[in-house]
Amino acid sequence: MDLVIIILALGLLMLIAYRGFSVILFAPLCALLAVILTEPSYALPFFSNIFMEKMVGFIKNYFPVFLLGAVFGKLVEMSGIAESIAKTIINLVGRKRAILAIVLMCAILTYSGVSLFVVAFAVYPFAANLFREANIPKRLIPGTIALGALSFTMDAMPGTPQIQNVIPTSFFKTDIYAAPILGIIGSLFVLCLGLLYLERRRKKAQIAGEGYFGFNGTREETAVAAETVNMSAAPSTNPASIGRQVLAFVPLILVGVANKFFTISIPKWYPEGFDFSKLGLEAFGKVDLATVTGIWSVELALVLGILTALAYDWKRVTSGFQQGINASIGGALLAAMNTGSEYGFGGVIAFLPGFATVRDSISHTFTNPLINGAVTTNVLAGITGSASGGMGIALSAMGDKYIQAITQYNIPPEVMHRVVAMASGGMDSLPHNGAVITLLAVTGLTHKQAYGDIFAVTIFKTLACFFVILVYSLTGLV
Repeated sequence: MDLVIIILALGLLMLIAYRGFSVILFAPLCALLAVILTEPSYALPFFSNIFMEKMVGFIKNYFPVFLLGAVFGKLVEMSGIAESIAKTIINLVGRKRAILAIVLMCAILTYSGVSLFVVAFAVYPFAANLFREANIPKRLIPGTIALGALSFTMDAMPGTPQIQNVIPTSFFKTDIYAAPILGIIGSLFVLCLGLLYLERRRKKAQIAGEGYFGFNGTREETAVAAETVNMSAAPSTNPASIGRQVLAFVPLILVGVANKFFTISIPKWYPEGFDFSKLGLEAFGKVDLATVTGIWSVELALVLGILTALAYDWKRVTSGFQQGINASIGGALLAAMNTGSEYGFGGVIAFLPGFATVRDSISHTFTNPLINGAVTTNVLAGITGSASGGMGIALSAMGDKYIQAITQYNIPPEVMHRVVAMASGGMDSLPHNGAVITLLAVTGLTHKQAYGDIFAVTIFKTLACFFVILVYSLTGLV
C-alpha cells in the first residue's frame, strides 16, 4: 500500500503537468495527498518542515542562476546578438545546411548561459526562414531546436552554466567542468546521432515530395513567434559589419572564460571559507566554499555577460528594456518556483515509507552507484517532466547515499556529477515537459505533427548517459 501511494502521487503530478496546470500549486497538494494517505496527522508538519524547507532551500541556492540566465538571454535577443550569430553561422555552413546551422546556433546560445525557453523564441524565426528556403518540412524544426538546445549543451558539455549542470555542484562539491572528457564524449555521441537522424528524416521527406508546407503546399497553423526575419542579404564584406558579427560572440565567450576564472579564483579569495561569527553574526553560520563555488562562479560570469550584452547595442536594448526585462524576470520566477515546488515534492516523498521500498528495490537491482543514479534520476525526470525537478527529487532523497557509494567504489565525485546531470536530461523531455510544450507552441505545431523527432533526441540523450558509464568503466577516463 505504501508503494501504491507513492506511485499515485507521482502519477497524479505527471498527469496534472501534462494537462498544463502549474506544479507550483499542485506539487504540494500531491505531496500532502501522499502524506494524508500514509498518516493524516503528519500532513501539516511535513508541509512546514519538509516541503517548505526543501523548496525555500532550492530557491535560495539557485534562483539567482535562473534570474541572471533569463535576463542574459533576453538581452542577447534584444540587442541583436542572436541575429548576428545566426548570420555568421549561416555564412560559415551555408543555407543548404539549415539543420546543422540551427543546431549550432542553439548550442552556442545555451552553452553560453541563455535560458532554454528563451532559445526557442530567439531561434525559431531564423529556423523558419532557413527551412522554408531549403524546402525542409516545418515539422522537423522542433526536433532540430531540441537537439541543439535541450540535449548535450544542457547537461553533458563541461562548463555549461545551465541549471542542470549547476545543481550537482552543491551535492558532490564539484564544479561545472566536472568529468570533461566524459562530458565531451557524451556530447559528441548525442550530436552525431542526432544530426544523422535528422538528415535521414530530411532526405526521406525530400524523396517523398514533402516540403516546408507539407505535401500540398498549404500553410501550417500560425506560430506564436514571428516567422519573418531578414536573412536574404548576401554575406557582408564590409569590415564594420564583419567586426560587429565577431563582437556578437564576445558576451558569450566572456561568460565561459569568466566562469572558469571565478571557479579557480573564488577558493583563493576565501581559502578558509567564510565564518560569520568573526563579524559577531553567529546565527548565519559558516559558508562551505565547496558547495557554493560552482553557483557563485556562474552568477558572476552571467553578470559580466549581461553588462557586455548591454554594451553591444545600448540604443536597441533600451528601446524596449522595461518590457523585455520584466518578461525575463517573470519567466525566471516561474521556472524557479516550478522547479523548487517539484524539489519540495521530492523531499516529502523521500521521507515516506513507500519511497524506501522504491529506493531499496533500485539499489538491489543496480548495485553500481553510477547506474543506480542514472536510472533513478532518469525515471524521476521522466515522471515529473523536468530535468532539474527529477534531479532535485533524486538528489534530495539519495544524495548522501550516492556520496557514500562512490566513496566505497572509489568513483570520483566528478563522474557521478556528470552521470546524474546527463541522466536528468534523458527522459525529462516526455510529452508533458514544459520546454517541449513551449517549443511546440512557438513553432505552431502539435505533438502529433512533431513530437516524434523530439522523442528520438530524448532516446539519444538517454543512451548517451549509459554510454558514458560504459566508457568510464572500460577506460577510467574522467
